[in-house]
This record gives sequence, structure tokens and C-alpha cells, in this order.
Amino acid sequence: MKRCLACEYCFESERWDCPQCGRRPTLRNGVLCFIEDPPVAGNGFKPEYFAKLATLEEHNFWFRSRNQLIQWALGNYFPRAGSFFEVGCGTGFVLKGVRESRPDLHLAGSEIFGDGLVFARARLPGVNLYQMDARQIPFEREFDVIGAFDVLEHIVEDDAALRQMFRATRPGGGFLVTVPQHRFLWSAIDKHSMHQRRYSRAELRRKVDQAGFRIQRVTSFISLLLPFMICSRMKRNSSRDFQLWREFEISRPLNAVLANILAVERALVERGVSFPAGGSLLLIAKRPATGQ
Repeated sequence: MKRCLACEYCFESERWDCPQCGRRPTLRNGVLCFIEDPPVAGNGFKPEYFAKLATLEEHNFWFRSRNQLIQWALGNYFPRAGSFFEVGCGTGFVLKGVRESRPDLHLAGSEIFGDGLVFARARLPGVNLYQMDARQIPFEREFDVIGAFDVLEHIVEDDAALRQMFRATRPGGGFLVTVPQHRFLWSAIDKHSMHQRRYSRAELRRKVDQAGFRIQRVTSFISLLLPFMICSRMKRNSSRDFQLWREFEISRPLNAVLANILAVERALVERGVSFPAGGSLLLIAKRPATGQ
């Protein structure tokens, strides 16, 4: 169902005009917008980052490996899902991968920055895209699965965003989330990326559980590369000429080696291994079919 953010009325309709108060979202550059003005960088991410991201994602080992892990989790835990909504879809890289691996899914995505949606629209013709705040999602029990990938760490009120994602998930539906892990890894990269936090496993589990979801599995990933990540963060923290993207701009041979290491790691995760430590966390949860 659609949910009017002005009066909270829920309704079924092909149109977005609220039957109760008449409110409707604006159309900006071909995208339905549920926030009146484009957000500023203080909301958690700099709009100019999207152009750089779009050039890195297709070939960088980290983005490609994370995509493959997400696609496996979606297919393995929610094989009968009919719809998938990504909150904070950025340039549309994850949704593009999901569409290629699961062409049966009805896809939708949202992003708070219109700059990111410019790239997402180019990558995802025919997919419904919305400009919205994750703390105010205009859907009620609408999607079989909702995903948020490296999004929550940008939001001060991450608990409010999780509650909204719960509301937008159908009873019996699923939730996938990835976040950066371990506070001891906090570095200049997190600061320049405008992160609010790096999560502990206990913190993420608690917040997801409090939102109403029932956790199915949690595992760290980027685990086999954790020693290298620690060394890199220590070195980058001491560098005076800090450049945010340097960690991703590596040679092709090194990129291939790191991708192969993460392929081994992913194979272990798929066989049931849950790593206790790593650069990131993957959590898989479900909304109870009844009672909430």
C-alpha cells in the first residue's frame, strides 16, 4: 500500500494523490520526490561522490564482491520473493546486479540525493525510483524484501529508518542489510564518507530486533582481508595528503587477487560459515507473518 506522509492515510491506487488529504509527491527530473528540497551534504553523503562511485563500482573488487554476496543472500533466503526495494540505492549498481541475477523480481529503489538517481535512472530503465528520506518511507506492507546496503551508518536516527523499513515490508517478508563493522576501524575514511558510526554485531542485532524483525543470520565479511584493512587504515590515518578514493584505486592485478580472496570467503559463507570479525556485517532478517 501507499502511505501519505502528510496525513498517514494508507491506500491502494495506481496514482499517488492521497484520497484523504489530496497531497501528492512532486515530479522532478522524471522521479517522484517525497522531500521538498534536495538535501544538503550534512545529511550524510556528498552529492558529488556519485560520479566517482559510478566509475569505480563496475570493476572494483569490493563493490563486485559485495554485490555477489547480496545476490546470494537474496536468492538463498528469499527465493519466492516477488518484489525487492532498495533503500539508499545510490547509482543503482546493486539493483542492476539484482535485476541480472533475478529478472523475475519487481524492483524499486530510493535515494535521498537526486544526484545519485541520475545515474540510477540510466542504469535501470523501467525501474521505479523515488527520492525520499529513509526515515519517512511512503509505503505500508508493500515489498517482499527490503535491502539497505551501507546506508544506515550515514543516518543519525538509524533506529527510525529501521522502523520505517519494517513498516514497508510485507508480513512474512525479508530484510537484508550491510554496514561497516568494528569501532576500532574508525578512520579518516569514515569521517570523509560522513559516517555516523561503525557497528558492533551486538548493536546491529539489537536495533534490527527492536524494529520488529526476526534475525535469521549475521556474518562478518571482508574477513580474510581484515589484517590488510587494519594496516591500510592505520597508514591512511597518519597520511597528511588524505584522498578518500585511494583505497579503491588499485592496479588490475591486485584487484584480481583481492577479488579471488573474497570469492573464497563468499564460498565459505554460502556453506554456512559465519565469520566473527571483518570489515563489514551482513544481516538477514524476516518480518513475522503474523502478530505485528
